[in-house]
Amino acid sequence: MSPPPVTPICYVNGKRYELPEGRAEATLLQWLRDIHLTGTKLGCAEGGCGACTVMVSHQAGTKLVHRSVNACLCPLYAVEGMHVVTVEGLGNPRSGLHPIQARLAKAHGSQCGFCTPGFVMSMYSLLRSKSEAPTETEIEDNLAGNLCRCTGYRPILDAFKVFAKADPAAYTEESIAASKGMQQNGHASEASSANGLNGNAVDINGHAATDSSPTAGGYQGEQHAENGHCHGNDASKGSVKELTKASHSNGGKVCPSTGRPCDCTAGMQVDSSESKQALADLKPEKPPTEPIFPAELRKRQPSELHLRGPLADWHRPLTLAGVLKLKAEYPDARLVVGNTEVGIEMKFKDARYPVLIGVTHVPELNHMQATEDGLWVGSSVTLSDLMDQLRSLGKTQPAYATSACTALLNQLKYFAGNQIRNTASVGGNIVTGSPISDTCPLYMACGATFVLQGQGMPQRKVLAEDFFLGYRRVDLQPTEILVSVFLPYTQKLEYVKEFKQAHRRDDDIAIANGGMRVRFRRIADGQVEVEEARICYGGVAPKCIMATNAQAALEGQPWNQATLDAALLAVAKDVNITPDAPGGMVEFRRSLAASFLFRFFVHVATQLEADVQGFQPLFPDTYKSAALPFHRPPVQGLQYWSKVPGEAVVGQPTRHMAADVQVCGEATYVDDMKIHGMLHAALVVSSRPHAKILSVDATAAANKPGVAGYFGAKDVPGGNDMGAVVHDEECFASEVVTCIGQPIGVIVADTEQHARMAARLVQVEYEDLPALISIEDAIEAGSYYEGWGHRVDCGDVDKCFESGECDHIIEGTCKMGGQEHFYLEPHGSIVVPGENDEIKIIASTQAPSKHQQTIAHVLGIPQHKVVCHVKRLGGGFGGKESRSVPWNAAAAVPAYILRRPVRLILDRDEDMHYTGHRHAFLGTYKVGFKKSGKVQALDCQLYNNAGNGLDLSAAIMDRALLHIDAAYKIPHVRVVGHCCKTNIASNTAFRGFGGPQGMLVTEMWMDRVARMTGQPLHSIRQLNLYKEKEKTHFGQILHGSQIQACWDGAIGQAGFAERQKACDEFNKANRWRKRGLAVIPTKFGISFTTKFLNQAGALVHIYTDGTVLVTHGGVEMGQGLHTKVAQVAAADLGLPLSSVYIAETATDKVPNSSPTAASASSDMYGSATADACAQLNARLKPYREKRPDSSFTQLVNAAYLDRVDLSAHGFYATPDITGFGDDMPFNYFTYGAACSEVELDTLTGDFQALRTHICMDVGSSVNPAIDIGQVEGGFIQGMGWTCLEELVWGDKDHKWVKPGVLHTRGPGTYKIPSANDIPLNFCVTLLKDSPNHRLPMVYSSKAIGEPPFFLGASVFFALKEAVYEARKDAGIEGWFQMDSPATPERLRMACADHLTEPFGGANIRVKLSC
Repeated sequence: MSPPPVTPICYVNGKRYELPEGRAEATLLQWLRDIHLTGTKLGCAEGGCGACTVMVSHQAGTKLVHRSVNACLCPLYAVEGMHVVTVEGLGNPRSGLHPIQARLAKAHGSQCGFCTPGFVMSMYSLLRSKSEAPTETEIEDNLAGNLCRCTGYRPILDAFKVFAKADPAAYTEESIAASKGMQQNGHASEASSANGLNGNAVDINGHAATDSSPTAGGYQGEQHAENGHCHGNDASKGSVKELTKASHSNGGKVCPSTGRPCDCTAGMQVDSSESKQALADLKPEKPPTEPIFPAELRKRQPSELHLRGPLADWHRPLTLAGVLKLKAEYPDARLVVGNTEVGIEMKFKDARYPVLIGVTHVPELNHMQATEDGLWVGSSVTLSDLMDQLRSLGKTQPAYATSACTALLNQLKYFAGNQIRNTASVGGNIVTGSPISDTCPLYMACGATFVLQGQGMPQRKVLAEDFFLGYRRVDLQPTEILVSVFLPYTQKLEYVKEFKQAHRRDDDIAIANGGMRVRFRRIADGQVEVEEARICYGGVAPKCIMATNAQAALEGQPWNQATLDAALLAVAKDVNITPDAPGGMVEFRRSLAASFLFRFFVHVATQLEADVQGFQPLFPDTYKSAALPFHRPPVQGLQYWSKVPGEAVVGQPTRHMAADVQVCGEATYVDDMKIHGMLHAALVVSSRPHAKILSVDATAAANKPGVAGYFGAKDVPGGNDMGAVVHDEECFASEVVTCIGQPIGVIVADTEQHARMAARLVQVEYEDLPALISIEDAIEAGSYYEGWGHRVDCGDVDKCFESGECDHIIEGTCKMGGQEHFYLEPHGSIVVPGENDEIKIIASTQAPSKHQQTIAHVLGIPQHKVVCHVKRLGGGFGGKESRSVPWNAAAAVPAYILRRPVRLILDRDEDMHYTGHRHAFLGTYKVGFKKSGKVQALDCQLYNNAGNGLDLSAAIMDRALLHIDAAYKIPHVRVVGHCCKTNIASNTAFRGFGGPQGMLVTEMWMDRVARMTGQPLHSIRQLNLYKEKEKTHFGQILHGSQIQACWDGAIGQAGFAERQKACDEFNKANRWRKRGLAVIPTKFGISFTTKFLNQAGALVHIYTDGTVLVTHGGVEMGQGLHTKVAQVAAADLGLPLSSVYIAETATDKVPNSSPTAASASSDMYGSATADACAQLNARLKPYREKRPDSSFTQLVNAAYLDRVDLSAHGFYATPDITGFGDDMPFNYFTYGAACSEVELDTLTGDFQALRTHICMDVGSSVNPAIDIGQVEGGFIQGMGWTCLEELVWGDKDHKWVKPGVLHTRGPGTYKIPSANDIPLNFCVTLLKDSPNHRLPMVYSSKAIGEPPFFLGASVFFALKEAVYEARKDAGIEGWFQMDSPATPERLRMACADHLTEPFGGANIRVKLSC
């Protein structure tokens, strides 16, 4: 008699749930959001962003196991019998925040807030999983699987440092002295200098001789002078007692346990009203109840499960025999542990697996055992558990025996994020047979054995080197499974090393990887020869391969230069990739194969020197760094700003007003909203870049259960035409499609799953037309948006070139790729129809009025019947200014026709493919300059890839033309812009709006000028900097210029001369590691260049309890706009900030608003709010005069009883500006400068940003904490644009991608900076005593959203300086071309040594989608 069926259960935040039936294909995230736990966000659906992080707990024997997981991948039924903790289970503003939540909120670690719950849960899971406090390094490593696009990570890392255990090094006097300058609130006291700074942020007190050695990862700690002062003593020489006393005297906090300046307060900014408790006392007002593991689950014994469903059945066997029986019965069934592969296939490849077998509870597959010969690992063991076991072996086994274990451990450290490693299994990583598997080359090299078994068959053993048969094909029969893996120990004189190079070091898929092993035998004193060698690679062929020719060249040979040379020649034969091989980067991947082998040779030679007495050193000391991995110490940061009186509201570092609700997951975004009767929409989009539509057949889709209908161009009730500037787009394509992803129609159904399944059934027949993808395609075809390419002229360029005024003239081209916005919240909208054709829109947009106008036009109704509401955005950066409109319009049509609410949320891959990016640019230049380096003339042509619609491309090009001067005075300028019409999704606004592209073109040729004149690049830049009251090339006079002050500030903070000397010493001492140093200025114009957009409105209500509600036309998207506007209102009305509230943005409150863009929103909406407050103050003035002792509430009530209007509408129009085409397009300029230092691994192109010092002019800051957040976030985003992030399109340079397809459309292939990419020392100073006299209504502040972005290019140019040093060592002198971004591929190939020479010369230009 079979046992009764088991009711599947789990607990969530301590509450018992019975899991729903028939949901085998569902993820934990889908179900959590179904039960209204929306704090867990959907950011990517592939486990790459961390927004969906939750903690899952289960009992393993007598031990409780807590682990962070990606809920977007975790199968729902995999948590049966487990306890899930989400962010809602920790705390909330009413009952009290959890200390982690409180810390993050108060440390300014949340901006848009969409990623915040994921960070909270990652940190919480780490603390729960450890028996002791983690180290700072463990915390930073733990957050590698969480992405943030807003903050730049520094405040998040600082926030969580309080939970770290003390580093023993922190107790040394040297370390105490080094941290001495990190004073509470980051204030620089009263220090000042001639350049207007708050004193020097960092005092470089000399560097030890070890500064030339990379043994500490290339990073040396700096001595920080307290507030720029040494108080009469060198800061590195004070005693512990003196330092503690000094810290007390200046208001800094001292840790009661260590007696040193407390890390809890280091450089943090705090609202003055909370200064007594914000950092010193992290306890919430009401300590929350910690979610505990439920008693029922402690007693519950796991049971076999068989859960049936319409799409898939879920089985959970408890024995190996049970697994084998199921596999015999269902040969096509998929075994699931972490679902990190199967889940991706089901989501993005539309794979259907009717039978899923969860093997997490099978003891035989979860067993690990260390024997005398090696380690046995069950195939279901998670990678995290394997790492723990490998660490344990490293402590218990002789070092020589664990060479393979150490290599595998090192490789797993960079295998995805912690959440993935916590669930992904050893076996799953093997049997997928991926050619870029990080572990499989190591298993092959180490001689690992795989044990396989099927029902009724004996176990068979297969060597790893024989297991991989072809692309994702392995030696595994349909009814067999991988049972276990045997990893043998290594012997004496046997060495194993791992290799991997990716676009980003942490949490990234490999470009190429490898595993290498060599075993020696002694042949004489001090002499050895290779007994056995295994050289294995991934990422260079359809499967992981053994380099048999290289192995043959090594075996039987001594470890010397001749053997190395022979092996390098051999490996070139082993790794032979066809030019258009999938993945591209052919020259780079072949170079990496050689570089890995060279690095292995150096590593082994170093080991032999230590292990074999008399072994003669093979390489000079300058080569030793080739074998050293990067070591990354915890991030440090200093932030300086001007202090204001404690009673002031404006100027205080107040935290984001929504921070508390964001850290606990209560902040609401579009995807979190549920409306009764709501339908779900899925788009039917073009699959061709350019084609005629011959027919559309939605019959099959319309007949699917739950489908409410299909709607296309013929169903649009109003106008089908739309566009941001001109109506050159369609709501639904009617006859011709002009890019992949263009909407053809939309399916609506009762669930999103039904809608998406039905949308895939719509049949579209095409007739293909020629497609243009790149700028060069468009130039060749003469495809431009005619009439939209403008120009700016200054002086007489031709005469200057011909007159002999220029000693040198150079000509060239430069390219820069586009950039994905990667806001964590994808595009989304909900359209709710009402009575009498009323339409309510809930949208994730920066331009609510544009939505109102477009939806009214598409539906054929007047605008007064359409209201657009925006609560907040989970990031925008310009990407939700105009490109959010098409998706909203697509949802509006069925909502209007069916008279039912319709919701449309794009998946991450759809969002990235269809919604546009930062424009790729191509620039051609002709520059004339004097021998001194003084630039005289510039003739430039700029081309941007506008895409299939004009959108905002013309205005973006205009700003590029206006910023072509960067921060430099150029007497004669001619710059012409061209907007290229191509067949990719229309590109659009992105932070900087074309300005950074224009500036980068100039900085690229400025580098060439420096090389030609033989002068340092920073000297050439300084020589050409604008001076006060000089006129720009478009005729605007610079009043109150702070360029020189910011330049001097950045150089002074960085200790530029000392750092340059240290870099030079390091570069002399290291052949294969190089450091570079660069400083970059910026000058960014503030205003819309389209004049009429420079207007704003605000509505201020005063209620009879004395509280104030402000509504304005700007949108809160993490930049702190609402907080700043509330500060302005509170200050103007004389109220505490807590009395002012801003709820949302809505077009029925403030009409005709301009998009929240151009960095001008705080200026405009702050001024409009100030205008409204001035009106209210005027009305209240008589009452203040009559009743001077009355409270504000009493005054308000007196006015109310006298029937005085307590509501005011304020308005602001930026004065004097002219727009593009005249001499004052900008209200003012924001200035800044950044100095960055990097260390480059010249063998692979991997790098670390060691230091960045930024000096930023923000006028008189309304909120220095928010402004610093914008500076740091903008800088990291700019660093990503120029150094990491690369869009790859199916164009002529990337024929392995289908034409018009975006290959990089998710976090797996597109890499934004992670927490482990930011500078190790990250310092920001807000320039002191630099009020903005152009904006008195907003307290003389300046805009800050976009200006810092370009400063990230300082990392690009620092890297280029490092490459120059590498080329010099290779005997290559002079300027070289390097396009942006400076990815590892470009950096490695530019280093141009004997290892790259067979695959690309010194002047190879790496392919770029542009």
